[in-house]
Amino acid sequence: MIRLFAILAHMVLLTAAALPAAAAELIMFERDGCPWCAKFDREVAPIYARTAEGARAPLRRVNIYRPLPKDLAAIKVERLTPVFVLVEDGREIGRIRGYPGDDLFWTQMAGLMQRLDEAQLAKR
Repeated sequence: MIRLFAILAHMVLLTAAALPAAAAELIMFERDGCPWCAKFDREVAPIYARTAEGARAPLRRVNIYRPLPKDLAAIKVERLTPVFVLVEDGREIGRIRGYPGDDLFWTQMAGLMQRLDEAQLAKR
C-alpha cells in the first residue's frame, strides 16, 4: 500500500512538472453598476478559481474608470463591460466581449485556452 502511494505521488509530481507555469491571466474589465458583470459574478465567478481555466489563468478584475495598471498598458480597453482579455506575459492572446451567459462563456474560454496552448507551443 505504501509503495502504491509512493508511485501515485511520483506520478502527480511528474504531471505537475509538465504543466505550463501560470504566467497567464484572465483580465475582466468591468465597471460599477454593470448588470452583465453582476450576472457573471452570480454564475461564473464563484467557481472560476476552481476550474482548469482558473488554475491556468487566474481572474484579475480591472475597473475601466480607474487608472490602468502599468503592466496592462499594451492592452486596449473598451467601453463595453465586461470584456475578458486573456493575457500571457503582458501580451493579449484573445478576448471575449460582453458576458454571453455561462454556457457560451465556457465555450469561448475553451477557444481562448486553445489559443494559449498554441502561443505557448510557438514560444518553445
